[in-house]
Amino acid sequence: MESLPVPSVQAMVAATGGAHVPPRYLRPEVAADAVASNGEASIPIIDFQRLLHPEDETEVSRDESARLHAACQEWGFFQLINHGVPDDIMEGMKTNTQGFFGLPAETKKQFAQERGQLEGYGQLFVVSEDQKLDWADILYLNTQPPQHRTMRFWPDKPDTFRLTLDAYSAAVKNVADCLLGIISKNLGLQPEVIASKCVGGIQSVRMNYYPPCAEADKVMGFAPHSDADLLTLVLQVNEVQGLQVKRDDGSWIPVRPLKGAFVVNVGDIMQIFTNGRYRSIEHRAVINTESARLSVAAFHSPSIHATIGPLRELVADQEREAVMYKTVDHESFMRLFFSAKVEGKSFLQRMKL
Repeated sequence: MESLPVPSVQAMVAATGGAHVPPRYLRPEVAADAVASNGEASIPIIDFQRLLHPEDETEVSRDESARLHAACQEWGFFQLINHGVPDDIMEGMKTNTQGFFGLPAETKKQFAQERGQLEGYGQLFVVSEDQKLDWADILYLNTQPPQHRTMRFWPDKPDTFRLTLDAYSAAVKNVADCLLGIISKNLGLQPEVIASKCVGGIQSVRMNYYPPCAEADKVMGFAPHSDADLLTLVLQVNEVQGLQVKRDDGSWIPVRPLKGAFVVNVGDIMQIFTNGRYRSIEHRAVINTESARLSVAAFHSPSIHATIGPLRELVADQEREAVMYKTVDHESFMRLFFSAKVEGKSFLQRMKL
């Protein structure tokens, strides 16, 4: 698995001021897309602390669990507040992400992706020399479990980067694991049904830097796509917005992250596990004309030894014709996902029976 090397957009903007956009980045169709105005619609907000409860359920937790269930069914996105990740860990991750992308270009290149590797500094999903490119630079790392890390790609600058990412990734995975247990229950399953697939589950983190562009309505920070995983938790690093979610009518809803919240979305594996009851949703990142946007996405997937297919506990009572997706091993699933450019939900279509 690999992505072809491409120039750093951050370095290109620094050198040219961003006045000229090379043809491979131009996407004139962006300006024609319908985008909802402020206040027109917003993704649901879920209070993590209201989800947690002792052995006997409370009305509060039942209500919040119902809200989570509806969010996963109807939106595939929600904001998670009161998640319990300490402020110092959150702020440390923001500071170190900004610090890394603020390093000199030559320093960042020390952590560049290598042939046959996805991890490192560069880009993902570049599979041909003529495809359109995203207006962004990324740092992509395997973070959990620790034995899956390739420390060669973990920056040692800023000085606190490695310790901070270690603490952040563990804290976020705890939140994701707890959400997966609640989601199992919401689906009428025992909590261990999904959890058993996630023993030794994989977490990877993608740090995004979206430089400003004078022709922001002609470029895309991250092309429309759905994530491959179970759950993604996104941390907004600075105040610049850019994440948008596609609705059924084709319009795009801007996401306005709440202070201290995670933006959470359902991934393709969750849609496959639930046989379509929960849906991964197409989303994209747009660009600001004046300021860079930074974010940190943490992806949570089952163990590499798990099989990816509809959970038999959910489809056991259905006719075989009602099963919507193939069952494949996880490693093959990920190879398929990373071997093509992102293009809406085209990957999930290839997984259909």
